[in-house]
Amino acid sequence: MEKRHFTENQKKLIGGVAIVIFVVFSAAICWFVGKPMVKFVSEPEKFRMWVDSHGLWSQVAYVGMTLLQVLVAVIPGEPLEISGGYAFGAVQGTVLCMLGAFLGSVAVFAFVRRFGRELVEVFFPKEKIESLRFLQSSPKRELLFWLVFVVPGTPKDLLCYFAGLTDLSWGKWLLICSLGRVPSIVTSTVGGNALGGKNYLFAILVFAGTLAVSAIGLLIYRGLCHRHEKKQNGKT
Repeated sequence: MEKRHFTENQKKLIGGVAIVIFVVFSAAICWFVGKPMVKFVSEPEKFRMWVDSHGLWSQVAYVGMTLLQVLVAVIPGEPLEISGGYAFGAVQGTVLCMLGAFLGSVAVFAFVRRFGRELVEVFFPKEKIESLRFLQSSPKRELLFWLVFVVPGTPKDLLCYFAGLTDLSWGKWLLICSLGRVPSIVTSTVGGNALGGKNYLFAILVFAGTLAVSAIGLLIYRGLCHRHEKKQNGKT
């Protein structure tokens, strides 16, 4: 059977329809699943009771919820990470959260590689995307990507989508998106576990330390973006 070849216009039409379907699907998930999910995990005690009553399926569901959070960028990740530590403990919560975030990061990377910048612009304004252009051309791109990704407080969901626009290899991306999330996830799950054990002083110290590091990390991130933006404007 002869393989059919699509024209450029047909490819654009198919890509556009696919993006629309993806957006509608993401919006539906965000509304019908995301909102209840955020409300659910914002009540850790009920979340723990739900976990205890569902056994293994609660772990599978939690991984799926974490994957969904990465895929639908408007869903905040911190409440989910903290609830994971509260319900599953620091170690198991970290492992499950890492697995879900890893699968979500891989899915986003694959989607963007397939559908391109148009898909990224569905979730993020052009200005934010343009602010990361230096990660495409810098000779130290991998190191910069790693630093920006590993520092708590940086917009990791944006980085997940932006990574697919670069020629970053799958191997390097898998390494960055898996190990790069460790610091922020560990601090959240450890803090959540402390809340579950009613060790409130330790939980406060963990969250306060994380907040301070996140503030510093966000300043560093903005400084990097601003410096490279000025350098780029100076060339034009």
